[in-house]
Amino acid sequence: MGIEILLSAVALASSAPSTGTATVGHSVQDRPIKVHRLGNAASPHKVLVVGCIHGNECAGSKVTHRLMRRKPPQGFDLWVIHCVNPDGRKLGVRQNGRGVDLNRNFGSQWIPIGSRWDPEYSGPRKWSEPETRTVRRLVKDLKPELTIWYHQPQTLVRAWGQSVPAAKKFARFSNMSFAKIRWPHGTAPNWQNHRFPGTSAFVVELAPGPLSEHKASRQAYAVMRLART
Repeated sequence: MGIEILLSAVALASSAPSTGTATVGHSVQDRPIKVHRLGNAASPHKVLVVGCIHGNECAGSKVTHRLMRRKPPQGFDLWVIHCVNPDGRKLGVRQNGRGVDLNRNFGSQWIPIGSRWDPEYSGPRKWSEPETRTVRRLVKDLKPELTIWYHQPQTLVRAWGQSVPAAKKFARFSNMSFAKIRWPHGTAPNWQNHRFPGTSAFVVELAPGPLSEHKASRQAYAVMRLART
């Protein structure tokens, strides 16, 4: 089921909670990138949660799986991506399958950084990678009011500009510290905050290592509570 079908499904005519899954793109090594929708498809309030963009920082995927096991929300439309970097996750590396840091490859304030397989290599040009173009297409289609990007290992919530108020609330709901930090060049939240005024997109940095069941539950609770506001 494609993203267009998910967005225009019969469920859009109903306020009943519903679910759906679509392959929205493929990685450099042709692995699928899937998005899962659960909630009120008729709601104009779209929320996107991404569990993993750096292949060796994927504890957030436990949160996205936990969200999918919860009762679908009625007050908003929740979209979940477990991982936008399946090649990096398979390889156990930060970068994608050709050595690009996807979170330096977005178009906003992109600059050339490093070379292949450097930790923050931004790619040969902005939007050079199929994974970042997939995210761009999805976000433009959805226009989410709220996007949460999971990372590791700084153990804090960080945001800048228009996303600070929502990020501060999330930090409070999740019992985490908050830091007001400028977006690095070429990151996903940098692009979203510049491209979509009035929306919030911020980063949740989980602790290093696996995420406990208790902390995954707390994160899922914080996502749902913030989305309801």
